[in-house]
Amino acid sequence: MAVIRDIIPAFELFQPASVDDAVRLLEKYQDDYWVLAGGLDSMDWLKDRLRRPRYVIDLSQINDLVGIKEVDGGLEIGAMTPLTQVAGDQRVRDRFGLLAEAAGLVATPQIRNQGTLGGNVSQDTRCWYYRGGWTCYRAGGNICYADTPTAINREHAILDADRCVAVSPSDTAPALVALDAQMVIRSARGERVVPAEEYFIGPGIDITRMHVLKPGELLTAVRVPATWAGAQFYFEKVRDRQAWDFPLVNVASAIKGSTPASRQRGWWSGRSPRRRSGCRRSSRRLRASRATSRRPTWPASWRSRGRRRCGTTATSCRSCATSSSEPSAGQKVEYGHPKVGAQSVG
Repeated sequence: MAVIRDIIPAFELFQPASVDDAVRLLEKYQDDYWVLAGGLDSMDWLKDRLRRPRYVIDLSQINDLVGIKEVDGGLEIGAMTPLTQVAGDQRVRDRFGLLAEAAGLVATPQIRNQGTLGGNVSQDTRCWYYRGGWTCYRAGGNICYADTPTAINREHAILDADRCVAVSPSDTAPALVALDAQMVIRSARGERVVPAEEYFIGPGIDITRMHVLKPGELLTAVRVPATWAGAQFYFEKVRDRQAWDFPLVNVASAIKGSTPASRQRGWWSGRSPRRRSGCRRSSRRLRASRATSRRPTWPASWRSRGRRRCGTTATSCRSCATSSSEPSAGQKVEYGHPKVGAQSVG
């Protein structure tokens, strides 16, 4: 299917002044509406004529959806709060620096001024084929064009592909998952609160959606509890360019207390934000290693199968030492492969 970049198809525009008004419009037109937040992703869809809604509901006039307020020691952030405000708010920076850093790495300053937190976590995938009008699984077809050896799929999923390998492009999503955030959703049936980890869904649940929002539902706020306030945070975004670009991999980590009760989750090699289940065990092993001989334990499978330090079974690897034996005590060891971002310990 050819993409026609021409005049945006005609639609009827609504600008409700309250959440209740917006919910009534969603309920009335739930079969053929489009919700407009910051408008950055929406304009791409409309200009390319890949979305032709009869009704567009603009949330920019609802003041209740903008702002950050204190709630039970944590923070509640309105879905229409600009990313610039999230990244710059002193309360977010002091208590939840992980989210502030993630929001500050989205795209460019101009886009962060216009883009919203709710829009960032609810935007559709950026898969080239899907956005180009190809009839893939997500678009109602029976094939994934990106899931082939010769496809353009550098920014697609490695894990949890399940027919569709497209990923959510949100930078703030892994940070919210790591912070045990909750997503507040309103509809004509009332309000429901969904953990951030359950807000993002994979193709095994619904191949046409990236999140749990159903027709007639609206994300109104994101609540960040006090659980991880003041913790030690680490966020890394790996991308081809250092501005504007979407992530190849995002990692969000939160560590609190003297024991390794850490949470390290949310990288985009998976279809949606994933918790790294082994981080607690890895933290304990690393702590014990540093406290004793500083000699990390190599996985038995690597030793028995002759794996290199990069994890490969190749007979030679110029990125690693020529031997797959364990390092000597005190030797600086490189974990991982340089091509996927090695980490050094020692």
